[in-house]
Amino acid sequence: MAKKKPTVKKDEEIDKNTHILSAGYVLRQNITETLETNYMPYAMSVILSRAIPEIDGFKPSHRKLLYTMYKMGLLTGARTKSANIVGQTMKLNPHGDAAIYDTMVRLSRGYEALLHPFVDSKGNFGKAYSRDMQWAAPRYTEAKLAPICAELFADIDKDTVDFVDNYDNTVKEPSLLPVRFPTVLANPTTGIAVGMASSICPFNLKELCDTTIALIKDSQADISDTLRAPDFPGGAQLIYDGETMRNIYETGRGSFKMRATYHYDKDNRCIDITEIPPTTTAEAIIDKIIEKFKSGAVKEISDVRDETDKSGLKITIDLKKGADPDKLMQKLYKQTPLEDSFSCNFNVLIGGSPRVLGVRELLEEWIAFRTECVRRRVYFELSKAKDKLHLLEGLQKILLDIDKAIKIIRNTEEESDVVPNLMIGFGIDDIQANYVAEIKLRHLNREYILKRTQDIEQLMKDIEDMENILANKSKIKKIIIGELNDVSEKYGQPRKTSIVFASDIAANDEEDTIEDFPVNIFFSKEGYFKKITPQALRTSGEQKLKDGDSMLIEREATNNTDLLFFTDSCQVYKAKAADFDLGKASQLGDFVASKLGMENGENAVYMASTLDYSGYMLFFFENGKAAKVDMSSYSTKTNRKKLIKAYSDKSPIAGIMQIKEDCDLVMESTAGRLLLFNTGAISPKTTKDTQGVAVMTLKKGHRVKAVRDYKPGEFAKPYRYKPKNLPAAGALLSAEDTGEQLSLI
Repeated sequence: MAKKKPTVKKDEEIDKNTHILSAGYVLRQNITETLETNYMPYAMSVILSRAIPEIDGFKPSHRKLLYTMYKMGLLTGARTKSANIVGQTMKLNPHGDAAIYDTMVRLSRGYEALLHPFVDSKGNFGKAYSRDMQWAAPRYTEAKLAPICAELFADIDKDTVDFVDNYDNTVKEPSLLPVRFPTVLANPTTGIAVGMASSICPFNLKELCDTTIALIKDSQADISDTLRAPDFPGGAQLIYDGETMRNIYETGRGSFKMRATYHYDKDNRCIDITEIPPTTTAEAIIDKIIEKFKSGAVKEISDVRDETDKSGLKITIDLKKGADPDKLMQKLYKQTPLEDSFSCNFNVLIGGSPRVLGVRELLEEWIAFRTECVRRRVYFELSKAKDKLHLLEGLQKILLDIDKAIKIIRNTEEESDVVPNLMIGFGIDDIQANYVAEIKLRHLNREYILKRTQDIEQLMKDIEDMENILANKSKIKKIIIGELNDVSEKYGQPRKTSIVFASDIAANDEEDTIEDFPVNIFFSKEGYFKKITPQALRTSGEQKLKDGDSMLIEREATNNTDLLFFTDSCQVYKAKAADFDLGKASQLGDFVASKLGMENGENAVYMASTLDYSGYMLFFFENGKAAKVDMSSYSTKTNRKKLIKAYSDKSPIAGIMQIKEDCDLVMESTAGRLLLFNTGAISPKTTKDTQGVAVMTLKKGHRVKAVRDYKPGEFAKPYRYKPKNLPAAGALLSAEDTGEQLSLI
């Protein structure tokens, strides 16, 4: 075949191009034109069809996989080999079996990357917290849909969402899933597109449903009241900063810090790390610790190893003799990924366009999406009900004369004339006549027809209800609220990620610098606190107090002692003795309410001090009850400054005491009765705001007014006031015991 002669370009064309020897002509093109024609279609494909999730919370690859599993009957059936699922998914997702299987792994329960996994897996699916633990091949693992997937596909066959053709136009697939809860915020999602990315942190399902319900009821509701903070499947600790979290809620952008959770094993002198931030892996942490040890930055460690097994993640750090585990962990938090930041970028496709939305806006978009799903479902059911009613109304007319219907069919010569003759004979339309004509001969009896038509009245009522729903937005809102409550009740679970406050972390980090030395601490009835060294106290005179004030508590302590100030608002504020300046007896001291930033009108009424949180706190209420709470209940790893519900608010407080061990106390009522009892008769509780147990029985109109220590010998006959069992009414003072009674409220 003869070769074609090269096309000769015109002179004006040659002028515009550059001629390169042996290469022909190179066309000059503007860079903007190249980007528009070559790069932009690729970028848009990655953004819209690959990396960014939509309002249902799924990327296309997730949706295609889950829908394939749903069509395979894996929502209720037995597990099947993962290879089978991967092969079936390729009908919708032509990106290759490896990519599909990777997607399945990340959605699985075994991988532990989601708060609410969508794939119920069996076999080795790797772990999200491990860099080196690889998952098994799809021929060795099995999977099915998790029960929560029933909420993803509910009513999908009732025209709730649009269906589109797959890549080769052979089958249909949903463009979105009609999810019954905001999956977009219920699980973590990360995607990197072209020129943009998405990083969505997960929230606790119960808190998320409660927040969505609150927004449906009131669009101006404060979401911070119900949505406390993100919640991750791997647990760990979230360092909470109110301003940062509000910014994330409002703008959808920002970052917060996460810390690993650890426990100190005294017997083996080692630290066990069981929860780590979601942004790192166990191997990365161990590598960094080894690096710091080799460089000499961390010297307290003798060994570090990965002890992860079937029970879960575990990194063990062996300590050298004399090493302080808490101080070591503070150092490791600063120098290793044991503390890491999680960056948020709530970028979601809304109507085919990527938008960065805050939590409120995202939930509002989901509510609008779900409202449309419910409306379409109701309209679909309404159409079906109307069609059924129309058929039954035609069938009902046959009741007028069944013999006539049989006669018409029998006397019709041509089969094609049966339907028209029935239409004429009974005054019914073509659809009704066809329905009647298709009834089997055995069913042409009065009993059958009556059974089929007895639902007409209920159908008419249902149609009226559905029409009312479509005409009333508030009824659709009630349906969505009911669905959210149902999901919350079925699948809600306690938080896995604990919340610690940034201010407490800062205080904990500074703890190492506290100088420890003996001090004497004083707390007055009006809420003033003094810290005086023993030397200064020996040379001091009388304690200065405000007029009408008196000293309530005097104790020996150290500068590192923890102080717990209980307030009249059932809260406790924690501080160190070191937080207060050294004073003198001639000074009033610090007003605790101002020093610790208590709420307006809140006052400190009692001070407890401790180093090891041993012993008990006793709370006596005016209704005669007493609560005995372990001091350990007030211990927090992060030295939080304020604890709410420090004691019960069901009855006014009559007295508060701190005891190291059980002792005898005297309780006095407004009726003048005294009750002598031992605190050992009261069972200790770990719940701080327990209502306690009845100790003193009171007559109507009377209350407990004071509780004090019992001084041996103050009663001539102690048994007179000490009952065998509690509760008891106590006794009035005998003539032998009359005299001034010292009280401590």
